[in-house]
Amino acid sequence: MDDPLAGLKAALGAGMRPSSDFDLNPSLGSGTGLPERRKLRPAGVLVPILCEGPARLILTKRSSALKHHPGQIAFPGGKQDAGDADVIAAALREAHEEIGLDQSNVEVLGTLPTHETVTGFVVTPVLARVRAPFTPRPEAGEVAEVFDVPLAHVLTRGSYRIEGRRWRGTRRLYYTVPWGPYYIWGATARILHGLAEEAGTA
Repeated sequence: MDDPLAGLKAALGAGMRPSSDFDLNPSLGSGTGLPERRKLRPAGVLVPILCEGPARLILTKRSSALKHHPGQIAFPGGKQDAGDADVIAAALREAHEEIGLDQSNVEVLGTLPTHETVTGFVVTPVLARVRAPFTPRPEAGEVAEVFDVPLAHVLTRGSYRIEGRRWRGTRRLYYTVPWGPYYIWGATARILHGLAEEAGTA
């Protein structure tokens, strides 16, 4: 049987470039795309793919009560804490806390190039296979919903659009890859767009 993640595994070593929230918005930085004298905090997010039947990507909808990025679609994950061995450990810990995904049910395939956010994080996406279906447990107060999207959808380059909105007095452009009622945009869509560009289809 063909491995549905074969293309993604190949992309891990294909020389993908780091990305940032400034890719489409160089004017938000110093004119070079990235702000000068920026201080970045490390974070890890899990890109969990369940291959039971057609491959599906698991995502979260953040609580609307959160101070930062309320209601947005995100990968499970967060900042690296002092007790985390590395960003992979941070991504696995956060995925367990946020959606109830046990680390024993995860096969880490590798890491994707980092993504720098306007909020001062350097995020390492951790590509992973979810070994078996599980019952998600959204973290109260943090995660409003756990849902999944067909992997084929986010790996289709034609699924993406560039849209814009006002941010701190300036028009900001960003990638979107909507699915049903879910508006996937920002850093999540930018990371997925990079994967689609490297391993997806037209």
